[in-house]
This record gives sequence, C-alpha cells and structure tokens, in this order.
Amino acid sequence: MTIITPASPADAPELKDLLEAAYRGDSARQGWNHEADILDDERTSREELEALLADRSVTILTARDGDSLVGCVAVTRKDLRLAYLGMLCVLPTLQSGGLGRKLLDAAEDLARTEGIAAMEMTVIDSRAALIAWYERRGYLRTGETRPFPVLRDPPITFVVLEKPLAPA
Repeated sequence: MTIITPASPADAPELKDLLEAAYRGDSARQGWNHEADILDDERTSREELEALLADRSVTILTARDGDSLVGCVAVTRKDLRLAYLGMLCVLPTLQSGGLGRKLLDAAEDLARTEGIAAMEMTVIDSRAALIAWYERRGYLRTGETRPFPVLRDPPITFVVLEKPLAPA
C-alpha cells in the first residue's frame, strides 16, 4: 500500500535519486514520462532539494511503498491565490499504474486546504504526451511560454498550464 506524506529534510538523498532516475538517463527510459531524450544534465542538486525542503512556501509530498520512495510532487505557494506544481515523478518501473494521478490529486488537495484558487505548472513544449495527460486532468494552456532557465541549443521553451481549484 502506498502512503503519501510530506517530505522531511532527511529525505533529500532519496528524493535526489528518485528525481534523477525518473527524469534522466537510461533508467528514465523505462517509463513514458522522462526528459532523457531532451536533457542529459543533472535534474536537480542535493543542495537545491535541501533548500526546497527548508522553504516554508514549498511542500514536497512523497509516496512510499513500505520503506521505498516511489514518487513525489512539489507544491510551491506563489501567492495567496496561486501555487506551482513541480517535480511530479514516479519510479519509471511503476509509471502508468495510477500513482502519478494520486500524487497530482494529493498536491491539488493540499493547495485547496491552504485556500489556493489555482495551480500552475510549466512543461517542456515538445512533451506532447505529458501536456495531453495534464490537459485530461483539467489543466489548460494559458498561452504563456517561459524560457528554460539554462541556455540550450536548440532553445527549450516551457508552456504554462493552469487549473482552477474548487474550494475544499
């Protein structure tokens, strides 16, 4: 049985391993939701994760099956109305089993309980299957795009998706 709970600072090393396995390299290719064919650098550093875990505006939810970390998602409160959804990932060997949806629902529920009216996210524009997955869950393209934070050749652009959240 999978349990979803907020992460603690002690989870940083495991979160780092999970994020790299799910987003980058050959291990990521075992699942459908990865960036391994687009990006080959580190997804996030342990220091970045530690900073996120120490930030009171960020909650990282973890999914555990027993002692094993199998998924996560981050919710960052941007202001009183808006939160940002990021780092949604599931171990590649467990993708397509519904855990991503459970994590997304848990993130939205968390935002609702904090009075957040809308959730936004950014997705690399070439990831059509992932964008479609979010659209099936009520996220809409806002028409806004944002540049990737690191210059790449060819350039990478994010599309912005947003979903209104009904009050809890």
